[in-house]
Amino acid sequence: MSETKTLQYRTDGPEDGPVLVLGPSLGTTWHMWDRQIPELSRHWRVLRFDLPGHGGAPAHPAPSVAELAARLLATLDMLGIDRFGYAGCSIGGAIGAELALRHPLRVGSLALVSASPRFGTADSFRQRGVVVRTNGLDPIARATPERWFTPTFAAAQPAIVDWAVQMVRTTDPGCYIAACEALAAFDIRPELGRIGIPTLVLAGAEDQVTPAADARVLVAGIPDARLALVPGTSHLAPVEQPAAVTDLLVRHFSSSWQSSDHPTGMTAVSAPSAKPVLTPVPPPVTAPAPPRTAPAPAHTGPPVEIGYTQPAEPVPDGRADRYDQGMKVRREVLGDAHVDRAESQVDEFTGDFQDFITRYVWGEVWTRPGIDRRTRSVITLTAMAARGHLDELAFHTRAALRNGLTPTEIKEVLLHTGVYCGVPAANSAFAVAQRVIREETSPEE
Repeated sequence: MSETKTLQYRTDGPEDGPVLVLGPSLGTTWHMWDRQIPELSRHWRVLRFDLPGHGGAPAHPAPSVAELAARLLATLDMLGIDRFGYAGCSIGGAIGAELALRHPLRVGSLALVSASPRFGTADSFRQRGVVVRTNGLDPIARATPERWFTPTFAAAQPAIVDWAVQMVRTTDPGCYIAACEALAAFDIRPELGRIGIPTLVLAGAEDQVTPAADARVLVAGIPDARLALVPGTSHLAPVEQPAAVTDLLVRHFSSSWQSSDHPTGMTAVSAPSAKPVLTPVPPPVTAPAPPRTAPAPAHTGPPVEIGYTQPAEPVPDGRADRYDQGMKVRREVLGDAHVDRAESQVDEFTGDFQDFITRYVWGEVWTRPGIDRRTRSVITLTAMAARGHLDELAFHTRAALRNGLTPTEIKEVLLHTGVYCGVPAANSAFAVAQRVIREETSPEE
């Protein structure tokens, strides 16, 4: 990566203090951590960053969590920061887990807030990208309060609800879609055992986006992890329960920070000898004022010293088997649900044919570099419509939306097909495509 982009950031706290990085969730800005700053900045030099296209940051979409992590490291390198603690919420947590896996010598301690080793399903995030591409961010913004906050909190704090909705509305749609794609591809379940950093997993007890079950998967898989469930709290825990979250972060980062003087970077300072399953949580606190202006509650916690070391860069794997490549692309384009249905119907008679489709159609042709997936979808829609393959046209219409075509562009493809391949063929294709587009682009209320 010759020209790695950096991220928009700000720092608070003493310039010579140990560094604590705070990562935001999708659709928010660094202001989601405002209520934690007065206390955290007493002990650490706190660095907050915005995701691309969020909070007025440059709209340079990042297609993967690994790319977001690389941009954060480039930002820290620019500032001369080698070693740091990290706390991230939702996709911010995914970035932290990525750093702990690929650059373990740089992260002294880790907190994963409202996080998961795999966020929902790939299909759900890719469809959310389709909805945003078709309708803009307003439908997503209007649904934000019920995803981020408990009903009690939302009813009691309309100013914070309005603030949250505006954060989402002012996000760049292209960067939001790219972040959805990044989350769709994110899955570290097989790798959790390789996270060798003291880790706090913090979850809202009423979070429906990343439920407590996801937090327990993280704790079960990470060797040195402990769980904190915050009662009466949904997804945006740092905003909904700022005092509880602040206290948990101070306690964790003050007592569980790896020393860097060991050659492996794996010696822990004050690390527990046995992994607790639950960290005591303070009782629910009164709801906060809007995060940009309200002060955080007072807390006295001991300072912590941090060492520094150099990162380790992973070596990319070689060429994968055509079948594995094909299955990966097939799932990304058609969706897990469609592929799972097809796979469930495979028997001795059809198995070789399905293997052929995966290995050659998806593993050879769809992976070729000559044209992009968008263009391949245009060609495929034309062929399906011209030949009257309406069942295939239906799922390739879904694929086209996932590959970045808008309903207007699909309409133009079918209109053009009608001129050269016949009006009856296009008429049938329009009926199928219209039904699929309505299903795929209707925002969830």
